[in-house]
Amino acid sequence: MDIASLSTALSMTKVNGDIGVLMLGKQLDAMETMGDSMIKIMEQSVTPHIGGHIDVSV
Repeated sequence: MDIASLSTALSMTKVNGDIGVLMLGKQLDAMETMGDSMIKIMEQSVTPHIGGHIDVSV
């Protein structure tokens, strides 16, 4: 294998790795946004006054 083709192969490997890292970063940002949205939805669905007082008669 000559130096030129080896250099090209290593360069392409680096580019592919960089693209992979960028895509994972975007995916992480999207997951964080979805998680924040889910937390907001769960907070809005909570009704704190229900179950706070229990009347028990035997």
